[in-house]
Amino acid sequence: MSYSEFTFQDLRDKLSLHLMQDTSLFATLEEVQVSAYLETTLRENVALALNINTEKARSEMIIAPMLIEVRKILNRQISLFSGVEFYVDASLGLTGVCDYIISKSTNQIYINAPVVIIVEAKNENIKAGLPQCMAAMYAAKIYNEREHNDVDRILGAVTTGSNWKYLILEDMRVVIDYDEYLNRPCGQNLGDYPPGPDT
Repeated sequence: MSYSEFTFQDLRDKLSLHLMQDTSLFATLEEVQVSAYLETTLRENVALALNINTEKARSEMIIAPMLIEVRKILNRQISLFSGVEFYVDASLGLTGVCDYIISKSTNQIYINAPVVIIVEAKNENIKAGLPQCMAAMYAAKIYNEREHNDVDRILGAVTTGSNWKYLILEDMRVVIDYDEYLNRPCGQNLGDYPPGPDT
């Protein structure tokens, strides 16, 4: 089993996660100013990627530039990993490749303290990507506990590139944002996510 094979029932029965969807996670947060470079890049890339309409195009032309911008906004105090194997616990099925992981560390050599998991929605189906994202978030929780990393919450996102759905894992509870955000994750202040290296 791997992250991509998880179902909602597996999350409940195998991982004992409790799912909730009754709140808007970021409704009260202020927007963050993004660079003119990102604005120009997205203005050029979004329509092209959506017309090419492949996961690879969306990943390279929309998602990656946005995540690189997040790293810049956070003064490069995080590390960003793309398409990496994240092996945590084979007995629970917590293995497989993660589309993107943001780590609470400047170490770009290996994943040190995963705090954000981002899953590209397959076939533009965000709901179908939620179990995969939650399983990888739970794996990040276990990883941080084993490494004695001071991380209380894991942020997750499932995206088509143009649409974003956010989740937060705290203890054994996953809160799924009631809202879906349209191509604005870099302009939306994510508050304490990911926490800086000193928090």
